[in-house]
Amino acid sequence: MTRQGFPRALIVLVCAAAAVITLAGVQAVGSIVGPVVLALTLVIAVAPVRGWLARHNAPVWVQVALPLAVVLLVLLGMVAVLSLAAAQLAILAPTYAVQFNAMVADLQRWAADLGYGSEQLSKALSSLDFSRLIGLAQSVLSSLLGVLSSLFLIVVLLLAMSLDAPVFARIVDAASAERPALARALKSFTYRTRRYLVVSTGFGLICSVLDTIVLYVLSVPLPLLWGVLALITNYIPNIGFILGLIPPALLGLLEGGPKTMLLVIIAYIAINVVIQSFIQPKFLGDAVGLSTTATFLSLIVWAWVLGPLGALLAIPLSLLVRALLVDSDPDGAWAAALISGRLPEHSPNSDPNSDPDPQPDPQPEQPEQPGQREQREQSEQSEPR
Repeated sequence: MTRQGFPRALIVLVCAAAAVITLAGVQAVGSIVGPVVLALTLVIAVAPVRGWLARHNAPVWVQVALPLAVVLLVLLGMVAVLSLAAAQLAILAPTYAVQFNAMVADLQRWAADLGYGSEQLSKALSSLDFSRLIGLAQSVLSSLLGVLSSLFLIVVLLLAMSLDAPVFARIVDAASAERPALARALKSFTYRTRRYLVVSTGFGLICSVLDTIVLYVLSVPLPLLWGVLALITNYIPNIGFILGLIPPALLGLLEGGPKTMLLVIIAYIAINVVIQSFIQPKFLGDAVGLSTTATFLSLIVWAWVLGPLGALLAIPLSLLVRALLVDSDPDGAWAAALISGRLPEHSPNSDPNSDPDPQPDPQPEQPEQPGQREQREQSEQSEPR
């Protein structure tokens, strides 16, 4: 009997249309979806604390209150740092207006000495406005601060999810019998999200310390503040360090001139590119399960859907979508391979040095249990010779 089915091209188009409609719907309710995902990510991050308290027979209210307090301290710290950064830029901005105007005049004279005193170049230089540059830096900080603007909603969601987390954990364990793929996908999502947060925080602290030392050596104002900002923007993949670079580079230009700004840019690029592009991936490995292309595309898509909060949560959001749509499907091995950039384990080409038709490994010999040796010897003696 011939198998009836829809053309694959039609299935792809229908899925693409459904994805566009779903993303548009998520974008329409982004003010709700964003805080929900942020609260979920934070609850997952502090799950080991709750598990440790449960193993030590702590009271239930302690299992809820202590992780919640840790999360609230982190959120309030982020709000305080971003608010302080925006306020300090607003205070320092008027003190550097004269230096900036003098710098633009020097550039115009330098271009005229080189014979580039055209009207177009003069217009380009005269269009440089100090208030616009300060406004750009402040808009970056304000957009990051807007991520936490729904603080009350986030706190309520954190409290509710912290209360329900033990119940959800038992439900997922119980579902392993009937829906093993879905339960395994959800557990993998929590593990990968937690691994991503731990590794990103560790390497973010390293980048933050190194950036602070460089800014202090170069006499850039408020080096500690910009180092903490570098830690926060480290959670934004690919372009996070650029957002954290704008304020110190601008202050380096105004404080020490183009040479200081160039040194700040070079130091930030050297520190962040080396750590995030060469060292950090070796520790993450395939734990996150997203290729470089998938990571960059997730940043673009979620930033468009949810704004700055989508950029901050691009990796957890992509991991959640992968768990629900790909890993929970028993036939989604090759879709997961396209997302992660790694061949499935059952593929004969997963290891380039492997045999295309590997033989099964011999089973290791099991040690004889007490009494088995006597039974074997008696059976050998009873066999006819």
